[in-house]
Amino acid sequence: MTVTVDAGFVGMRLDAFVSSVSERSRSQAARLIEDGLILVNSAPVSKKYAVKLGDEVEISTPEIKECEALPENIPLDVIYEDEYIIVINKPSGMVVHPAPGNYSGTLVNALLYHCKDSLSGVGGVMRPGIVHRIDKDTSGLLVVAKCDEAHNALSEELKYHGIEREYRALVVGGFSTDSGTVNYPIGRHQVDRKKMAVIRDGTGSSREAVTHYEVLERFGSISYLALKLETGRTHQIRVHMSYTGHPLLGDEVYKKAKTQFEIKHPSLFDGQALHARRLTLTHPKTGERMTFECPLPKKFEEALRILRSESAL
Repeated sequence: MTVTVDAGFVGMRLDAFVSSVSERSRSQAARLIEDGLILVNSAPVSKKYAVKLGDEVEISTPEIKECEALPENIPLDVIYEDEYIIVINKPSGMVVHPAPGNYSGTLVNALLYHCKDSLSGVGGVMRPGIVHRIDKDTSGLLVVAKCDEAHNALSEELKYHGIEREYRALVVGGFSTDSGTVNYPIGRHQVDRKKMAVIRDGTGSSREAVTHYEVLERFGSISYLALKLETGRTHQIRVHMSYTGHPLLGDEVYKKAKTQFEIKHPSLFDGQALHARRLTLTHPKTGERMTFECPLPKKFEEALRILRSESAL
């Protein structure tokens, strides 16, 4: 990966620059520089080097051999399955694929047991069949490819926004209109590399992100929304809602303080109140347009029941 320094980064330390343009912490960037894996204009430099306009920064990483994910007998809520695809209703709390700190108990581990050898290899040994992801603490639908042909077709459809994804969420605050669109670019947070953020500085460190929302019900200081993704950036709904002043209930990353409702009913929130409710796609073999739906989780339904009850008083 080679990045040309533009005016927005001039004078920045090299380790900070590398962290800003890649998904790495500043300490990780410093280690790469010390190991000679970061070159400026084809030459090694210190991490304290101040980048100049037009500098060509070449970022290399050591090759990492991934461990192969192993099958585990974990129950799956299968919404649909054939020889090409499988659609799963993922529970909150389950990671989609193995990663540092989560090498077992993931959706991939469960799929390897359920599907045996019939998962596509496009995603590699750690992400077999995985076309798209939803966050650990987000529940709901995602489609998995059972062969390379299906994986390539679904990835292409996802790339050109052909796969429709609709979510349900409980958010803080009221809305003056019944529907709207949030269109702000999202990139890696410039300080906390584990988070995403709206970045509007024009440096090219963020990507277009578009979220459509509709207010389904209002409960005073809390609203129940339907949201549709036009793009699929990491944490997109959570970042967009937080940025516009409507963070999701239960979200401990993008919301500063708990609402009185969360304090009163802590058992209802073991993550953000976000559920992938509906998924529409084109079947990779038959070409049939298919729509899948799944119910809200029990805790989400209970939160709605209490909100409706309290608002009726």
